[in-house]
Amino acid sequence: MNRPYQLPDHSAERNRLGSVLRKDYAMNEDLRYLGLGKKYYIRTYGCQANVRDSETLSGMFERMGFLEANTIEEADVALFNTCAVRRAAEEHVLGEIGSLKPLKQKHPEKIFALCGCMAQEEEMVSRIAKQYRQIDLLFGTHNLWRFPELLEEAMNGRRTIEVESQGTGSVVEGMPVKRSRSHKAFINIMYGCDKFCTYCIVPYTRGKERSREAEYIIREINEVKALGAKEVTLLGQNVNAYGKDLGEKDGFTKLLRAAAETGIERIRFYTSHPRDYSETTIDAMREYQNIMPSLHLPVQSGSDEILKKMNRGYTIGRFYELYERMKEKIPGITFTTDLIVGFPTETNEQFEETLKLADTCRFDSAFTFVYSPREGTPAANMEDDISPKEKKERLAVLNERIGKYARMNNEAALGKTLKVLCDGPSRKNPSVLAGYSEENRLVNFTGEGIREGDIVDVKITDAKSFSLDGEAVTSSK
Repeated sequence: MNRPYQLPDHSAERNRLGSVLRKDYAMNEDLRYLGLGKKYYIRTYGCQANVRDSETLSGMFERMGFLEANTIEEADVALFNTCAVRRAAEEHVLGEIGSLKPLKQKHPEKIFALCGCMAQEEEMVSRIAKQYRQIDLLFGTHNLWRFPELLEEAMNGRRTIEVESQGTGSVVEGMPVKRSRSHKAFINIMYGCDKFCTYCIVPYTRGKERSREAEYIIREINEVKALGAKEVTLLGQNVNAYGKDLGEKDGFTKLLRAAAETGIERIRFYTSHPRDYSETTIDAMREYQNIMPSLHLPVQSGSDEILKKMNRGYTIGRFYELYERMKEKIPGITFTTDLIVGFPTETNEQFEETLKLADTCRFDSAFTFVYSPREGTPAANMEDDISPKEKKERLAVLNERIGKYARMNNEAALGKTLKVLCDGPSRKNPSVLAGYSEENRLVNFTGEGIREGDIVDVKITDAKSFSLDGEAVTSSK
């Protein structure tokens, strides 16, 4: 049996109506035993925000009595937490859920669910509802807090699709969480985005900007610190806009200072936007030793004309000024960014301006992408007039340039001793440990008696483009 549902309405997103729902979380006590004797499995795609959402979903599963499964096959409920930033990521998810059909036919009692940003896209919700009948439950980003009751419906035989038609969104405090790591914690400080860059689907899938109240954020930092966490990453689609919806002036810097005052050993934040970045934030990063000297600041293009078509809201001159101030005030800061090549109408000369940007800033790393249209965004209506071949060639040239400077920056660390937070064995070589320095450099290193969560002094012995090798000198535990 299917429950009636309403598709998201992307055309209404720019004129969002209604107030944000703010409430404390409370799960129906009748659902505490829904999962007894059953197992769950979550597959997560995309950004840190999705990782954090999956931690909340895991917490909800376990509060309902479920145990975690190692594979989809052994799970009674399998949940796909999806990303919609790039079309390739969506097609990968569709391939994954398409392959579930034989398993569903063999075990019709299994529940397959899909959530995340794909579940908030107008066209994608319609497609999954019609073509992927093996999906029993589909719910959007604004309904995370309602997951237990939605799951109950699906387990009772009702195919459930629950998405918001307009993304005002909610802020629900006190949801359960099962942290993926004990020594690090992702902490949401805000949700959504109001920037509406012409290529980006996020404002349509994550809703309007809405900030958590500072007291809840600081409380959460203190809680994870008490449980042994050494590092927190403050998350938001645009953290620099934190507090604007609450009437706060300079809200993010105030929050950053309050977070530093908790005494947690390391603080990072992700993602920033050049349009909103404040001089006071630079000052806070300089003044507090536990705010890590690394910044990810997506620029997207080195061309003013392309930035305008992207609706980024700043010039490349503004970005250069910000970059120079950061480098001047915080010596040794690492600087990473995002770059898109092949945006509609991008000329060879405009692409050369992006290469000039890379030559000027010499980024420590960059996420580089070939432009791909996202249905429902303004850029999707622009003529995609650059061939796939040309896009790939530009990407290869840019990646070579980024890699050159990344290696040069890493080579500057040779012979130095960096403080590394150990994440445990390296994924590529279990006999070697891995972790990140204060500057957010990936370090693979050897050492004895070192555990996950230890902060270790590591002498750097070799440098690659995107990682360092070293030997542990001491551990501060």
